[in-house]
Amino acid sequence: MTKYFFLFFLCIAIINISYSFFNYKKLISQEIQHDKFKVKNIYPKKNYFILKLYNNNITFWTSMNKNEQNITIGDVVSTYFLTNQIDFISYNKGFYAKSFDTVKQQKQQNIFDDIKLYIQNQHKNDMTKELYSAIFLSTAISKSVREVCVDFGVSHLVAISGFHLGVLTFVLYWFFYMFYNFFHKKYFPYRNIKFDILIVVFISLFAYLYLLGTVASLIRAYIMSLFALILHRSNIKIFSFYTLFIIVGIIISIFPSLIFSLSLWLSVFGVFYIFLFIKYFSRLNKYFLFLFFNIWIYLSLSPIIFYIFEIASIHQLYSPLFSIAFSLFYPLAIFLHIINQGNLLDDILIVWLKTDIKSFDIVLSQYFIMLYFIVSLLSIRYLYAFWLLNIMMVGTFIYFLGYLIQ
Repeated sequence: MTKYFFLFFLCIAIINISYSFFNYKKLISQEIQHDKFKVKNIYPKKNYFILKLYNNNITFWTSMNKNEQNITIGDVVSTYFLTNQIDFISYNKGFYAKSFDTVKQQKQQNIFDDIKLYIQNQHKNDMTKELYSAIFLSTAISKSVREVCVDFGVSHLVAISGFHLGVLTFVLYWFFYMFYNFFHKKYFPYRNIKFDILIVVFISLFAYLYLLGTVASLIRAYIMSLFALILHRSNIKIFSFYTLFIIVGIIISIFPSLIFSLSLWLSVFGVFYIFLFIKYFSRLNKYFLFLFFNIWIYLSLSPIIFYIFEIASIHQLYSPLFSIAFSLFYPLAIFLHIINQGNLLDDILIVWLKTDIKSFDIVLSQYFIMLYFIVSLLSIRYLYAFWLLNIMMVGTFIYFLGYLIQ
């Protein structure tokens, strides 16, 4: 069964990679291409502006000298761009291309834009507008907001991921339960009420996923949740590393370009260490676990975060507390925006968003991080490797504290 399963998704991967290569060859068949794109992000550099543009086919970075048309995130532009320096790998990763004659287009309002406008109209401060749009709709945030999120180690809370999907699943489940419970008792007592509600929840989440587009971490979380539901119905163990590896394989076979997605791999690392935590600590006191879980996950991911971003801050010590608080903040924020009172928490958020940045550079050896990954994988099977992993993560934390003292 496993062999046929592997061959099936290998065939899907080959088909998708071949289709991607066909589109790539079509793109570079002409040295100059022209198309319409939506602006994913735009920000100023020294003497020019950087833009991240995307449509249904490609995503790429470009630049322009001036922004006289007042192009902003979410706008639609038409542009000519050069394809002579695009290779197949960069085509899938997202490439940089020189462009010219970039013209802002009349944008047709859609459901996504209507929801975004509804959210932003509840706020007067630009930073809170960006923050809530990012939390609910996965839109880009400005450099100033991003720096605060990185400084406090809460970027994973702002970028939509499996954590958000889990909270949404919980909220939607009990919302539908209140309405369906009466009809279930009266007309469908023979049906499994939990399964019925979960089906409706997953349909709702799929609509949300479709609205947002290709958000790698959210796709991982959705497919994994759907797969978990199928396994649960089949009485198969859900929380297993094998399941995680299968999900990653499925995602990459369907969306090959996501193999280059940093957000996907950070999401996978997060789930991996959650599974490790469950494997070794699940029998501890539940009240103790509630606090210890966030601290341990923070420590386990810190070496990876430090290695990738090479930045740290004293404020990151608050990250576990922010993660706990966000579990309450997120559903509350959803409710407040539904009733058009989303600005009630703005004063608190503005104080936080205007906090002075206290970050510094931190460097970890690539040999250390390679050893860290090897020990992490060995921890799946060997207890001694797991304790070595804990020593390494605590050692990294002490190393981080050493930077603070300097």
